Amino acid sequence: MKDLAPTIYRQRLVIEGYPREVISDSQIKQYLSELSATIEMKQLIEPVTHRSDTFGWAGWIHWEISGVHFYALEQPVLFFSVDIYTCKAFDPDLAVDFTKAFFEASEVAYKEF
Repeated sequence: MKDLAPTIYRQRLVIEGYPREVISDSQIKQYLSELSATIEMKQLIEPVTHRSDTFGWAGWIHWEISGVHFYALEQPVLFFSVDIYTCKAFDPDLAVDFTKAFFEASEVAYKEF
């Protein structure tokens, strides 16, 4: 992919996994706020969530220079997917380790862009 903005730093990280239990609205909000502190991102708003009756919860938080989308599926399997995008450098290992521990995930996979 051609870098259309080489003077703008961008970092992306996708983390996916199998949580120990169904993820609730309040857990998503807590996770997004605690993730913000863990990787030192300035939170501009409280986390926002919404539920799909078909699949489960989704959430989002806006950081000063970026944000995170979070998806918690209940069907066909308990599963979560986190999509972090930022214009400020962060340690991906901190984000992965925090996420795995927070959701007591049996397995996680991740990819940094």
